[in-house]
Amino acid sequence: MTVSLPKISIITIVYNNVRDIRFTLDSVAGQTYKNIEYIVIDGASTDGTLNVLQEYQSSIDKLVSEPDKGIYDAMNKGLKQATGDYVLFLNSGDELYDCTTLEQIFQYGADADIYYGETKLVNEEREILGDRRHKTPEEFTWKSFKYGMNVCHQAIYVKRSIAEPYDLQYKLSSDIDWVIRAAKKAEKIVNVNCYVAKYLVGGMSQQRHKQSLKERFEIFRKYYGHLPNLINHGIIALRLLKHRLLKGKTRD
Repeated sequence: MTVSLPKISIITIVYNNVRDIRFTLDSVAGQTYKNIEYIVIDGASTDGTLNVLQEYQSSIDKLVSEPDKGIYDAMNKGLKQATGDYVLFLNSGDELYDCTTLEQIFQYGADADIYYGETKLVNEEREILGDRRHKTPEEFTWKSFKYGMNVCHQAIYVKRSIAEPYDLQYKLSSDIDWVIRAAKKAEKIVNVNCYVAKYLVGGMSQQRHKQSLKERFEIFRKYYGHLPNLINHGIIALRLLKHRLLKGKTRD
């Protein structure tokens, strides 16, 4: 029996990132899985990014280049363009883990609402730095983020029918809110138990870390309650302290 392969809408948003965009484009273009709809939302770049995008016209199904109101406004534009069974946001500089990533995830069809996997961190030289500090949970639910975002946004495939627009009141952490809302709707969430993404460290949320943390706190409070959120953040702080102490011992 032939398994019907779901259509995957991969959405990349980019603005003035000529240095890194080619890595993302190559990782999508090189997939062995072919039922892909690739959507690129460019914020009217002026640094040569658009010239690179035009080189990849044969791999890009929909290209929009116009000013936007921020990262999540651009993501919402991409979501409106999407027609696939699932959506994945793979931003400029990030990559699918290898050329068989999508084939591994969707080899059994499309019976889950969300698929998720592991992520490797890479630096600007594309060197692998290791895994994220927050360990990916064996089982994932909407409550799994109470101690931090333990699944990378670039490693989550969400069925388009449950993917709502991003909440634009959050400027740096709306992806957390978006994933939690999707997970609350999901009836079946599958851990594919393999690496599915390479995440380029940096970005706006790290550059404006304090604002990002404030938004995360508010998002977690909204879903998990005020007192539990305070307790959970105490646990987060202790875990971070332990991580830094262990890292310091390793260097010694």
